[in-house]
Amino acid sequence: MTDSPSREDRAEAEAQAWVARLSHDGAGGGDGLAFDAWLDAAPGNRAAYGAALALWHEFGARANDILTELDGLPDGESADLDVPPAPAWSTPSAAPRRAARRSGARLPMRRWLPVAAGAALAAGLALAVLPPAADLAVAKTYTTAKGQHQRIALGDGSVIDLDAESRLSVSLSGAQRRVTLAEGQAIFDVVHDAKRPFVVRAAGRDVRDIGTQFDVKARDGQLTVTVARGRVAISADAGGPGRPVELGPGQRFEADPAGPARLTAVDPQETFSWRAGRLVYRAQPLSEVVADLNRQFIEQTEIADPTLAKLPITGVIVLDNPHAVMSRLSLMLPIRTVPSGKGLMLLRK
Repeated sequence: MTDSPSREDRAEAEAQAWVARLSHDGAGGGDGLAFDAWLDAAPGNRAAYGAALALWHEFGARANDILTELDGLPDGESADLDVPPAPAWSTPSAAPRRAARRSGARLPMRRWLPVAAGAALAAGLALAVLPPAADLAVAKTYTTAKGQHQRIALGDGSVIDLDAESRLSVSLSGAQRRVTLAEGQAIFDVVHDAKRPFVVRAAGRDVRDIGTQFDVKARDGQLTVTVARGRVAISADAGGPGRPVELGPGQRFEADPAGPARLTAVDPQETFSWRAGRLVYRAQPLSEVVADLNRQFIEQTEIADPTLAKLPITGVIVLDNPHAVMSRLSLMLPIRTVPSGKGLMLLRK
């Protein structure tokens, strides 16, 4: 029984297969997407590809030296040799193709056969080692802490802005683009591709892009989706029976496990304002405001009097620092703050 190849051996074989595939004139956009996914799939893939590419260029240089020596051979002792070009992606940063093709040169048949056999072996390796481009996928998880935001630029041109205390994973392949928002909030600015749907899984539902910019919030089992541009389709609860709900610009979908889903008209820029360091509220309880603030700041705020938690808040909160925020809120509400072990304690005036 043969031992399974090591990770290094497999990376080396896959790298050689990629060099063979990308050197072919028929390599297209799907190959490029799959290649980018493979580069990020394992730590050693980039180094393996660099080594395989160096070997490829060495072969091209040696072949050119042979062609130079054979320029004067009679036609009866030679055969045409077309030196393979360097791959279109000759570096991991997608450098332009290098022209390594030498036409009109001749090489004796006894020396051409090993070259042809090597090329056939490389082509066979590409087919044997690499799965179809549509099956190759790269997955990555992103997590933000209190007070931390992160902008994620995807390979397809889409952009995700991740809010504080959020966890999100992205899986891209040639067939689909799938995001799972386990907890938190994110703004998605999606480049639409009908052949590769963009789906966000959050709070037991699928939010499918139809070419759009939208915000998804999943906190404590509750789901809120707000659309600024384009349209999205939201599946039934937990993927169960029922028609998807479609949202257009200026619409918000809210689903709570304790009650029916709601569809309302909103100003989407108010929802998107957290990205610019502001939070907008319309008659929302102080407890919800404090919970949002505690995600944006390391220093935490506690509500000592339970009756204060129900006070409604309407206005714009600038996220500079918790002391300044609470000072401004105290002008609107009957509250005062005192230092606490975690940061600030809210008391009734």
